[in-house]
Amino acid sequence: MNLAYKHLIPEDFHPSSRVWIYQSNRLFSISEALEIELLLTDFLQKWNTHGTPVKGYANLLFGQFIVLMADETFTGVSGCSTDSSVHLIKKIEELFKVDMFNRQNLAFVIKENIQTLPLPQLGYAFENHFIDADTLYFNNLVLDKISLLEKWIIPVKDSWLSAKIPVKKLTGA
Repeated sequence: MNLAYKHLIPEDFHPSSRVWIYQSNRLFSISEALEIELLLTDFLQKWNTHGTPVKGYANLLFGQFIVLMADETFTGVSGCSTDSSVHLIKKIEELFKVDMFNRQNLAFVIKENIQTLPLPQLGYAFENHFIDADTLYFNNLVLDKISLLEKWIIPVKDSWLSAKIPVKKLTGA
């Protein structure tokens, strides 16, 4: 699986630009992805804070993750402008019958595919060798552009999940 995405992130956004990642519980079809692209483009054209346009970025990555970014060195993002982005994601949820807000749904790269796993099944996945310390994990908790570029797709051992798995299981010792 080609995990290259950094070239899709705008270079002219400040490293501290705020990032929000919404993960769908399933892969979007090509037709859905094209429709989402139109929704994202329309949203960006109208995204503002107190009447001032937000320098924003939005993209559907890997057919399953909607990434929104705002460069606050140009305009700060207010609660109302953040709310408008949440409304967009809720609209996408309704249109395509997906779940985009379940933070308990984790995504990994397994056998060259993105697989989701509910957090309560993490221990079982490790015990049965579906996932190990080096399995790539989508850390959707990143908050800024620099973290998106450096800490979004990382091995489980380098993520907060490592604390959820006993060291013995994580290292195979």
